[in-house]
Amino acid sequence: MRRIFGIALAALLIGGVIAVVLVGQGDRGTERTATKTVRGVIGSEKAEFFADPDVVKALSAKGYTLKTETSGSWAMDKLPLDQYDFAFPSSSEPAREIEAKAKLQGAQTTRPFYSPLVVVARASAAEVLAGNKLVTMTGKHTGTLLMGPYLKAAAEDRTWQQLPGSAADAALSGTVFIRTTDPASSNSGALFLAAASNVANNAAVVSDDAGVDRTAPLLRKLIAVQGALAPSTDDPFRAFISGAGDPLILVYESQVAALLLQKQPADLDGVVVLYPDTTVNSAHTFVPLNDRAKDLGALLASDPTLRQLAVKHGLRPQDGLAEFTAATAPHTDYLNQKLTGIRQVNTPTVKILMTLAARAKAQGDTP
Repeated sequence: MRRIFGIALAALLIGGVIAVVLVGQGDRGTERTATKTVRGVIGSEKAEFFADPDVVKALSAKGYTLKTETSGSWAMDKLPLDQYDFAFPSSSEPAREIEAKAKLQGAQTTRPFYSPLVVVARASAAEVLAGNKLVTMTGKHTGTLLMGPYLKAAAEDRTWQQLPGSAADAALSGTVFIRTTDPASSNSGALFLAAASNVANNAAVVSDDAGVDRTAPLLRKLIAVQGALAPSTDDPFRAFISGAGDPLILVYESQVAALLLQKQPADLDGVVVLYPDTTVNSAHTFVPLNDRAKDLGALLASDPTLRQLAVKHGLRPQDGLAEFTAATAPHTDYLNQKLTGIRQVNTPTVKILMTLAARAKAQGDTP
């Protein structure tokens, strides 16, 4: 009898332990935040941000699991938007087109962060441009691209061989040009045309057909010389830092800052970051397409952890100059933290900007 009692007692004790474990697990389970999956289309320059495990964790803690795919910002309105919960182009202009295509009324768009356009240059190219007064160097690895003199050189089809000092680098040959993305589908390419057209239009936003006709021939030269155009800045930038590609590439500052902040400065040896003296900032604009994502943009803009992670990826949070300058303080030899000496200009209307892009890519526009 004692043996039977002992076995029964042991069974009860084991059962109690199992019950405690199961209850404990149940208690822990209730502490987890349930997440909802939202699907979005984003500009490729934000792909690494959303793929960052720390970003995934921070979003999960707030109840979100994101599934994203990339597209050129100006091509997003051509997508079947009813298959997405949000769109996240690289500026406000394509965001308005997305809102119109999706027939949104009163959509609560948000601009969580932004990034200026910059031109990354081989050190030898920057030195030649500075020697010929197309660039002003402000540090060993940074400077200002003088848009007026550069556009004048482009209008004259200036070659590297015509610039004194270029003979020291055999790679500097042919027409001087900046490699951009496709302005008809990619945000960076379109905004570069917006800035160039402003300079060519006597420092005024192009607002009518006369302005388009006045500036289109020069914009055509900027695009025609490049040949095939990339759909995003991602691949050209990767090629550039690997040592391939053209000597002057238009990218986002965030792509450079991310390498510096993630301790990969060796990738930028021999690189100079040039800030165009006339530019349009790229304000990444979050467009919720339904109620599932209606609060996500505000979360990206306001959550301290997500703002810190945005800076880690080189992005400037809105109203976050102090956050950006503090994080990038060791890298002022590459970055113009306060955008000193840079003139910010407005973009033309979407209709005119897309007309400029079409004319820039068209055959037959000559000065």
